[in-house]
Amino acid sequence: MENKLMQLFTPEGERVMGGEKPYREYPRPQLRRESFISLDGEWELEFCGEKYNIQVPFCPESVLSGIGRVLDRNPKYTYKKVFSLPDGFNRGRVILHFGAVDQICECKVNGKNVGGNTGGYNSFEFDITEALCDGENTIELYVEDNLDNAILPYGKQTNKRGGMWYTPVSGIWQSVWIESVPEKYVRKIEITSTLDTARIKFHGVDAGSVTYLDGDSEKTLEFSGGVAIIKPENVKLWTPDEPNLYEFTVKCGEDEFDSYFALREISVKKVDGTPRICLNGEPIFLNGLLDQGYFPDGIFTAASDEGYKNDIMTAKKLGFNTLRKHIKVEPEVFYYYCDKYGMIVVQDMVNNGKYSFLRDTVLPTVGMKSLSDRGLHRNKKSRDAFVDSMIKTVNQLKNHPCICMWTIFNEGWGQFSADEMYPVLKKLDPTRIIDTASGWFRPKRSDVVSEHIYFKKVKIKKNDSRPVFLSEFGGYSHKVEGHIFNLGNNYGYGSAKTAEEFEKMLRDLYTEQVIPNIKNGLSGAILTQITDVEDETNGLITYDRRVVKLKESVPEIKI
Repeated sequence: MENKLMQLFTPEGERVMGGEKPYREYPRPQLRRESFISLDGEWELEFCGEKYNIQVPFCPESVLSGIGRVLDRNPKYTYKKVFSLPDGFNRGRVILHFGAVDQICECKVNGKNVGGNTGGYNSFEFDITEALCDGENTIELYVEDNLDNAILPYGKQTNKRGGMWYTPVSGIWQSVWIESVPEKYVRKIEITSTLDTARIKFHGVDAGSVTYLDGDSEKTLEFSGGVAIIKPENVKLWTPDEPNLYEFTVKCGEDEFDSYFALREISVKKVDGTPRICLNGEPIFLNGLLDQGYFPDGIFTAASDEGYKNDIMTAKKLGFNTLRKHIKVEPEVFYYYCDKYGMIVVQDMVNNGKYSFLRDTVLPTVGMKSLSDRGLHRNKKSRDAFVDSMIKTVNQLKNHPCICMWTIFNEGWGQFSADEMYPVLKKLDPTRIIDTASGWFRPKRSDVVSEHIYFKKVKIKKNDSRPVFLSEFGGYSHKVEGHIFNLGNNYGYGSAKTAEEFEKMLRDLYTEQVIPNIKNGLSGAILTQITDVEDETNGLITYDRRVVKLKESVPEIKI
């Protein structure tokens, strides 16, 4: 059967198509100011002399954008937005924020160049104060997206979608917004926590106060030297079962904002002689789902913040405590909900470099998993771009307590010199576990032994020095009529014709293969996957988020 692609809508997408405003949460939950103006909504998009109305923050390829098709293989766009600032809004400086733009952009305000950015997955900002005028102002954003050269990280995007590769995106795909700050303000914060202490570093100011709730008591701490050390008397640790957060308010001169931190510690240590992943000193089994972060109506972007929340809460109801965010960086509201509702995140870096089906899939699947990676992907620009993206990803997300593990490379995609990348990442963030190479092309330096097992039984060989992490497995396909994206091709790793057969296959997988291997050092397992994605029908939820394929949660797993 030839491919026949169906347009599916999530419940949130259906409401947005009906006129509901898509995003209501503050785009940066860990640094929230009152001065906030959203620029999401209608923009003008010019491409090849044609002008379109586009709904930001949705990419042109998505139906929620109002365009709904791939405009070009390697497009060049001009976005335009006219806006006015309310009287009294400008407190000294005006900052324009972009959540993410794929891939390269330059920005002008009223014809004046205010800056640019390279990389499709990181947030960035421009101080536009000097470019503003009274009354109406115009933003022009010039965007290029060259997916063909594979220099910049691209994740699962491809110009020829199909199987485990998905529809490409381009342009603005996360929220755009404006805030105003005083001349001297906190540009960013860095939070590092232990089991009893939070250290908060403030960039841009030296002194101020932090007010936080310690149990039932409100406490205020004065700080200097740009660092505040908070030691709550009423210690409440963060766990998936009890995701305790400490809200706090910062005042630094005329600047004021709200944020939060959590007390928790992730580590590796031996428990009864076996290396285990531990949360707050106690062994924990990372019972997780692979999460690609794709949506049929918004592609890279959920139709609303509720879309992220609903995925997380459904995973929790099904008995999972972990999501592996698979080679994609989400809007910060996703990580905020994981912080708030107690979902551990294994965060992947986004791959670049040319993919080889033979080298990266076929040979490792039949057992050739020890290929040296020092000579792979030698292009210096590609290597530099990957490292730059990794640094930006860690610096952008490391304040979120939900993130407990970083994945550097996945299945050899773009992989190079993994043993040299490990210390680079460890220096950036020594507080978290690192899975250096998920699946294969195994390095010497990694905090876990990472396995991908498809098409055969899960058999774990005990490792005396590192926990074993089954970072992908399962992938059983079950198609639900009326909720299928591709009526022709289907992709998965084994299939079930009925919901009952699908549920039994999964339950047997856990009871007969996963749980028995815990004694061999298995400390976590990531099932493929939380939702169907395009051709893939191996999710626990349909692509349109309307049908949960399991009636009951998976078996509880404890060490």
